[in-house]
Amino acid sequence: MGPGNRPLDLAWLEDFLALAACGNFSRAAELRSIAQPALSRHIKSLEKWVGVALVDRSAHPVSLTPAGKRFRPAAHALLDDLLAARRAACALDALAAQSLRFAATHVLSLHYFPAWLAGIEARLALGPIDVVSDNMAACEELMLQRKVQFLLCHSHPAVPNRLDDTRFVSTRIGDDVLMPVAASRPAREARWMIGAQISAEIPVLAYSEASGLGRIMRSLLPAAFQQHHSVFTAHHAELLKTMVLEGRGVAWLPRSLIERDLRDGRLQLAGEPQWHVALDVRLFRRRADQNAAAEAFWQALEAP
Repeated sequence: MGPGNRPLDLAWLEDFLALAACGNFSRAAELRSIAQPALSRHIKSLEKWVGVALVDRSAHPVSLTPAGKRFRPAAHALLDDLLAARRAACALDALAAQSLRFAATHVLSLHYFPAWLAGIEARLALGPIDVVSDNMAACEELMLQRKVQFLLCHSHPAVPNRLDDTRFVSTRIGDDVLMPVAASRPAREARWMIGAQISAEIPVLAYSEASGLGRIMRSLLPAAFQQHHSVFTAHHAELLKTMVLEGRGVAWLPRSLIERDLRDGRLQLAGEPQWHVALDVRLFRRRADQNAAAEAFWQALEAP
Protein backbone atom coordinates (compact mmCIF):
# COMPACT_ATOMS: atom_id res chain seq x y z
CA MET A 1 0.00 0.00 0.00
CA GLY A 2 1.63 3.24 -1.13
CA PRO A 3 1.50 6.65 0.52
CA GLY A 4 -1.39 7.75 -1.69
CA ASN A 5 -3.80 5.21 -0.29
CA ARG A 6 -2.38 4.53 3.18
CA PRO A 7 -5.07 4.99 5.91
CA LEU A 8 -4.81 8.31 7.75
CA ASP A 9 -5.29 8.48 11.51
CA LEU A 10 -6.63 11.86 12.60
CA ALA A 11 -4.64 11.51 15.84
CA TRP A 12 -1.48 11.85 13.73
CA LEU A 13 -2.63 15.27 12.59
CA GLU A 14 -3.36 16.35 16.16
CA ASP A 15 0.07 15.10 17.29
CA PHE A 16 1.76 16.92 14.41
CA LEU A 17 0.02 20.21 15.25
CA ALA A 18 0.92 19.86 18.93
CA LEU A 19 4.57 19.31 18.01
CA ALA A 20 4.54 22.23 15.58
CA ALA A 21 3.11 24.47 18.31
CA CYS A 22 5.66 23.65 21.06
CA GLY A 23 8.75 22.46 19.12
CA ASN A 24 9.51 19.66 21.57
CA PHE A 25 8.62 15.97 21.40
CA SER A 26 8.40 15.53 25.19
CA ARG A 27 6.21 18.57 25.68
CA ALA A 28 4.00 17.64 22.74
CA ALA A 29 3.54 14.13 24.19
CA GLU A 30 2.46 15.66 27.51
CA LEU A 31 -0.03 17.92 25.77
CA ARG A 32 -1.45 14.95 23.91
CA SER A 33 -1.43 12.69 27.01
CA ILE A 34 0.55 9.94 25.29
CA ALA A 35 4.06 8.53 25.66
CA GLN A 36 6.83 10.25 23.70
CA PRO A 37 7.74 7.10 21.70
CA ALA A 38 4.13 6.80 20.61
CA LEU A 39 4.06 10.43 19.48
CA SER A 40 7.31 9.92 17.55
CA ARG A 41 5.81 6.88 15.79
CA HIS A 42 2.70 8.87 14.88
CA ILE A 43 4.78 11.68 13.34
CA LYS A 44 6.77 9.17 11.29
CA SER A 45 3.53 7.47 10.16
CA LEU A 46 2.13 10.83 9.08
CA GLU A 47 5.30 11.58 7.14
CA LYS A 48 5.01 8.21 5.39
CA TRP A 49 1.39 9.01 4.54
CA VAL A 50 2.30 12.45 3.14
CA GLY A 51 5.38 11.08 1.42
CA VAL A 52 7.90 13.68 2.65
CA ALA A 53 9.59 14.74 5.89
CA LEU A 54 7.52 17.27 7.80
CA VAL A 55 9.78 17.78 10.85
CA ASP A 56 13.43 18.82 11.01
CA ARG A 57 14.66 16.77 13.97
CA SER A 58 18.20 18.19 13.81
CA ALA A 59 17.02 21.64 14.91
CA HIS A 60 16.57 22.65 18.53
CA PRO A 61 13.80 23.32 19.21
CA VAL A 62 12.30 21.01 16.60
CA SER A 63 11.14 22.94 13.54
CA LEU A 64 9.07 22.15 10.50
CA THR A 65 10.54 21.53 7.10
CA PRO A 66 9.30 23.71 4.23
CA ALA A 67 6.90 20.88 3.37
CA GLY A 68 5.76 20.73 7.01
CA LYS A 69 5.12 24.48 7.05
CA ARG A 70 3.04 24.11 3.90
CA PHE A 71 1.17 21.14 5.34
CA ARG A 72 0.42 22.70 8.76
CA PRO A 73 -2.42 25.10 7.76
CA ALA A 74 -4.05 22.35 5.69
CA ALA A 75 -3.98 20.03 8.71
CA HIS A 76 -5.51 22.78 10.86
CA ALA A 77 -8.25 23.41 8.29
CA LEU A 78 -9.03 19.71 7.92
CA LEU A 79 -9.43 19.16 11.65
CA ASP A 80 -11.47 22.34 12.06
CA ASP A 81 -13.78 21.32 9.22
CA LEU A 82 -14.24 17.83 10.63
CA LEU A 83 -15.02 19.15 14.11
CA ALA A 84 -17.50 21.62 12.65
CA ALA A 85 -19.09 18.83 10.62
CA ARG A 86 -19.35 16.67 13.75
CA ARG A 87 -21.01 19.47 15.70
CA ALA A 88 -23.43 20.09 12.84
CA ALA A 89 -24.25 16.37 12.61
CA CYS A 90 -24.88 16.17 16.34
CA ALA A 91 -27.06 19.27 16.22
CA LEU A 92 -29.02 17.83 13.31
CA ASP A 93 -29.46 14.55 15.15
CA ALA A 94 -30.74 16.41 18.21
CA LEU A 95 -33.13 18.34 15.98
CA ALA A 96 -34.31 15.12 14.34
CA ALA A 97 -35.02 13.67 17.77
CA GLN A 98 -37.55 16.47 18.28
CA SER A 99 -39.05 16.35 14.80
CA LEU A 100 -42.36 14.84 13.69
CA ARG A 101 -42.63 13.18 10.30
CA PHE A 102 -46.05 12.66 8.74
CA ALA A 103 -47.36 11.07 5.58
CA ALA A 104 -50.82 12.29 4.60
CA THR A 105 -53.03 11.45 1.68
CA HIS A 106 -53.42 14.33 -0.75
CA VAL A 107 -56.88 15.57 0.12
CA LEU A 108 -56.33 15.42 3.88
CA SER A 109 -52.96 17.16 3.66
CA LEU A 110 -54.65 20.12 1.97
CA HIS A 111 -58.07 20.32 3.60
CA TYR A 112 -57.74 18.69 7.03
CA PHE A 113 -54.18 18.55 8.28
CA PRO A 114 -53.45 22.31 8.74
CA ALA A 115 -56.46 23.05 10.98
CA TRP A 116 -56.12 19.78 12.87
CA LEU A 117 -52.43 20.44 13.54
CA ALA A 118 -53.20 23.96 14.75
CA GLY A 119 -55.53 22.45 17.35
CA ILE A 120 -52.74 20.18 18.62
CA GLU A 121 -50.27 23.07 18.71
CA ALA A 122 -52.65 25.00 20.95
CA ARG A 123 -52.10 22.30 23.59
CA LEU A 124 -48.54 21.12 22.91
CA ALA A 125 -45.38 22.91 21.81
CA LEU A 126 -44.13 21.07 18.72
CA GLY A 127 -40.71 21.02 17.12
CA PRO A 128 -39.94 20.74 13.40
CA ILE A 129 -42.64 19.06 11.30
CA ASP A 130 -42.10 17.29 7.98
CA VAL A 131 -45.13 16.28 5.88
CA VAL A 132 -45.15 14.13 2.76
CA SER A 133 -48.33 14.28 0.69
CA ASP A 134 -49.01 11.35 -1.64
CA ASN A 135 -51.51 8.65 -2.55
CA MET A 136 -52.40 5.98 0.00
CA ALA A 137 -50.17 3.28 -1.47
CA ALA A 138 -47.13 5.55 -1.36
CA CYS A 139 -47.94 6.71 2.18
CA GLU A 140 -48.26 3.12 3.39
CA GLU A 141 -44.87 2.34 1.88
CA LEU A 142 -43.29 5.28 3.73
CA MET A 143 -44.68 3.91 6.99
CA LEU A 144 -43.54 0.36 6.28
CA GLN A 145 -40.03 1.64 5.50
CA ARG A 146 -40.01 3.70 8.75
CA LYS A 147 -39.45 6.92 6.82
CA VAL A 148 -42.33 8.63 8.63
CA GLN A 149 -43.75 8.25 12.13
CA PHE A 150 -47.43 8.86 11.40
CA LEU A 151 -49.89 8.35 8.56
CA LEU A 152 -53.03 10.47 8.25
CA CYS A 153 -55.65 8.92 5.99
CA HIS A 154 -59.30 8.11 5.40
CA SER A 155 -60.35 4.71 6.64
CA HIS A 156 -63.36 2.41 6.73
CA PRO A 157 -63.71 -0.47 9.22
CA ALA A 158 -64.79 -2.87 6.48
CA VAL A 159 -61.85 -2.10 4.19
CA PRO A 160 -58.42 -3.08 5.57
CA ASN A 161 -55.18 -1.40 4.57
CA ARG A 162 -51.54 -2.53 4.73
CA LEU A 163 -51.13 -1.10 8.24
CA ASP A 164 -53.97 -3.08 9.80
CA ASP A 165 -51.76 -5.62 11.54
CA THR A 166 -50.06 -6.15 14.88
CA ARG A 167 -47.18 -3.76 14.11
CA PHE A 168 -49.39 -0.68 13.89
CA VAL A 169 -52.05 1.06 15.91
CA SER A 170 -54.40 3.89 14.95
CA THR A 171 -56.67 6.42 16.56
CA ARG A 172 -59.77 8.04 15.10
CA ILE A 173 -59.33 11.81 14.99
CA GLY A 174 -62.30 12.82 12.85
CA ASP A 175 -64.93 11.78 10.34
CA ASP A 176 -65.76 12.47 6.73
CA VAL A 177 -68.28 11.32 4.12
CA LEU A 178 -67.87 10.40 0.48
CA MET A 179 -70.77 11.90 -1.47
CA PRO A 180 -71.69 11.46 -5.13
CA VAL A 181 -71.75 14.92 -6.70
CA ALA A 182 -72.20 16.43 -10.13
CA ALA A 183 -71.98 19.88 -11.66
CA SER A 184 -75.00 22.14 -11.30
CA ARG A 185 -77.43 22.91 -14.04
CA PRO A 186 -78.79 26.47 -14.27
CA ALA A 187 -81.73 25.49 -12.08
CA ARG A 188 -79.36 24.27 -9.39
CA GLU A 189 -80.04 20.66 -10.18
CA ALA A 190 -77.44 17.97 -10.56
CA ARG A 191 -76.53 17.22 -14.15
CA TRP A 192 -76.86 13.53 -13.32
CA MET A 193 -78.83 11.84 -10.54
CA ILE A 194 -78.34 8.28 -9.34
CA GLY A 195 -81.54 6.38 -8.70
CA ALA A 196 -81.91 2.99 -7.10
CA GLN A 197 -79.08 1.80 -9.36
CA ILE A 198 -76.35 3.48 -11.36
CA SER A 199 -77.38 3.49 -15.00
CA ALA A 200 -74.92 2.98 -17.81
CA GLU A 201 -75.63 6.55 -18.99
CA ILE A 202 -74.06 8.09 -15.90
CA PRO A 203 -70.32 8.70 -16.44
CA VAL A 204 -68.34 7.93 -13.29
CA LEU A 205 -65.06 9.67 -12.45
CA ALA A 206 -63.14 7.12 -10.41
CA TYR A 207 -60.16 6.91 -8.09
CA SER A 208 -57.16 4.81 -9.09
CA GLU A 209 -56.26 1.62 -7.23
CA ALA A 210 -53.33 3.43 -5.56
CA SER A 211 -55.84 5.74 -3.87
CA GLY A 212 -57.15 4.80 -0.45
CA LEU A 213 -60.53 6.27 -1.37
CA GLY A 214 -60.45 4.14 -4.50
CA ARG A 215 -59.97 0.99 -2.45
CA ILE A 216 -62.87 1.92 -0.21
CA MET A 217 -65.20 2.73 -3.10
CA ARG A 218 -64.35 -0.42 -5.04
CA SER A 219 -64.93 -2.53 -1.95
CA LEU A 220 -68.20 -0.92 -0.79
CA LEU A 221 -69.77 0.18 -4.09
CA PRO A 222 -68.31 -2.12 -6.75
CA ALA A 223 -71.27 -1.58 -9.09
CA ALA A 224 -70.36 2.09 -9.43
CA PHE A 225 -66.97 1.27 -10.92
CA GLN A 226 -67.74 -1.25 -13.59
CA GLN A 227 -65.95 -0.63 -16.86
CA HIS A 228 -68.96 0.85 -18.67
CA HIS A 229 -69.43 3.45 -15.91
CA SER A 230 -65.89 4.75 -15.33
CA VAL A 231 -64.83 7.27 -17.95
CA PHE A 232 -61.90 8.84 -16.10
CA THR A 233 -59.52 7.66 -13.35
CA ALA A 234 -57.09 9.62 -11.16
CA HIS A 235 -55.23 9.40 -7.85
CA HIS A 236 -56.37 12.76 -6.52
CA ALA A 237 -59.77 13.91 -5.30
CA GLU A 238 -58.82 17.49 -6.25
CA LEU A 239 -58.45 16.48 -9.89
CA LEU A 240 -61.72 14.56 -9.85
CA LYS A 241 -63.42 17.62 -8.37
CA THR A 242 -62.11 19.77 -11.23
CA MET A 243 -63.45 17.27 -13.75
CA VAL A 244 -66.85 17.22 -12.02
CA LEU A 245 -67.04 21.03 -12.09
CA GLU A 246 -66.37 20.89 -15.83
CA GLY A 247 -69.39 18.63 -16.25
CA ARG A 248 -67.49 15.48 -17.09
CA GLY A 249 -69.39 13.14 -14.77
CA VAL A 250 -70.21 12.05 -11.22
CA ALA A 251 -67.57 11.49 -8.55
CA TRP A 252 -67.65 10.48 -4.89
CA LEU A 253 -65.82 13.31 -3.17
CA PRO A 254 -65.06 13.87 0.54
CA ARG A 255 -67.35 16.27 2.31
CA SER A 256 -64.25 18.05 3.70
CA LEU A 257 -63.29 18.92 0.12
CA ILE A 258 -66.65 20.07 -1.27
CA GLU A 259 -68.59 21.71 1.58
CA ARG A 260 -68.11 25.22 0.19
CA ASP A 261 -68.93 24.13 -3.37
CA LEU A 262 -72.19 22.57 -2.16
CA ARG A 263 -73.11 25.73 -0.24
CA ASP A 264 -72.30 27.93 -3.23
CA GLY A 265 -74.29 25.72 -5.58
CA ARG A 266 -71.34 24.89 -7.83
CA LEU A 267 -71.82 21.21 -7.03
CA GLN A 268 -75.00 19.26 -6.35
CA LEU A 269 -75.57 15.96 -4.61
CA ALA A 270 -76.09 13.31 -7.26
CA GLY A 271 -77.54 10.61 -5.05
CA GLU A 272 -79.61 9.97 -1.95
CA PRO A 273 -77.90 9.22 1.43
CA GLN A 274 -77.95 5.51 0.58
CA TRP A 275 -75.10 6.32 -1.83
CA HIS A 276 -73.02 8.12 0.81
CA VAL A 277 -70.06 6.38 2.42
CA ALA A 278 -69.19 7.33 6.00
CA LEU A 279 -65.44 7.45 6.69
CA ASP A 280 -63.11 7.74 9.64
CA VAL A 281 -60.13 10.06 9.56
CA ARG A 282 -57.39 8.06 11.29
CA LEU A 283 -53.80 8.56 12.36
CA PHE A 284 -51.61 5.44 12.22
CA ARG A 285 -48.32 4.82 14.00
CA ARG A 286 -46.05 1.89 14.85
CA ARG A 287 -46.67 0.15 18.16
CA ALA A 288 -42.93 0.29 18.93
CA ASP A 289 -41.64 3.24 20.92
CA GLN A 290 -40.57 6.28 18.90
CA ASN A 291 -38.65 9.44 19.79
CA ALA A 292 -39.74 11.57 22.73
CA ALA A 293 -41.44 14.15 20.53
CA ALA A 294 -43.52 11.52 18.73
CA GLU A 295 -44.55 9.86 21.98
CA ALA A 296 -45.55 13.20 23.53
CA PHE A 297 -47.56 14.02 20.43
CA TRP A 298 -49.41 10.69 20.58
CA GLN A 299 -50.17 11.14 24.27
CA ALA A 300 -51.60 14.59 23.53
CA LEU A 301 -53.91 13.02 20.97
CA GLU A 302 -55.18 10.45 23.44
CA ALA A 303 -55.63 12.93 26.29
CA PRO A 304 -59.29 13.75 27.05
